[in-house]
This record gives sequence, C-alpha cells and structure tokens, in this order.
Amino acid sequence: MANTDFHDAEDIPEVTYDPARAQRGARNPLPANKERITIRLDQDILTWFKQRVHEQGGGNYQTLINDALRQYIEGHEPLEAMLRRVIHEALEPVLHPGDKSET
Repeated sequence: MANTDFHDAEDIPEVTYDPARAQRGARNPLPANKERITIRLDQDILTWFKQRVHEQGGGNYQTLINDALRQYIEGHEPLEAMLRRVIHEALEPVLHPGDKSET
C-alpha cells in the first residue's frame, strides 16, 4: 500500500511574494548579437523548418531560419555590386558599339 502520510498544513512554510525582489525581462538574456523580433511567416514555411528540427532529433527552428537567411545573404552579391554589373552590361554596347565580344 502507498505511503499516505501527508504533512499537516502547519508544517508547510509560509511563502510571501516580495515585489522588491522581482526581476523584469527575460530570465535568460539574449546574446549581444541577437535581437528579439516578431515576424509573420507563412504556415507552410514555419512547418517546414519545424519538421527539419524534428527530423534532426531536436534543436531550434528559429536557429534554422537564421542559418537559412545567413546562407542566402552570403550567397548573393551586394546590391551595389549587382547594380554596377547590370548598368555596365547595359551600357557596354553603347560605349563600345563595334565590340563583338557580346553574347
């Protein structure tokens, strides 16, 4: 038979809330290079990232989203470089009309 010897209520210490000791904000502060935001994503996109975490045996889907965004950014040329390239390609026939190196 299970032990049913309960303590009397008198044995339980009184707990009081002290607002002066309360702390505001997250209990685990964000690293210095992270910022908390709110973002709206399509449900299928969020489900895809959560499924990847599940398939990997755990982790954080937010980290996967961050990693995917970083890979995208690092894999693309900066806007200024792209604009320079496009403008150069557009002006090349005007600046060098006899050049047969165009494709």
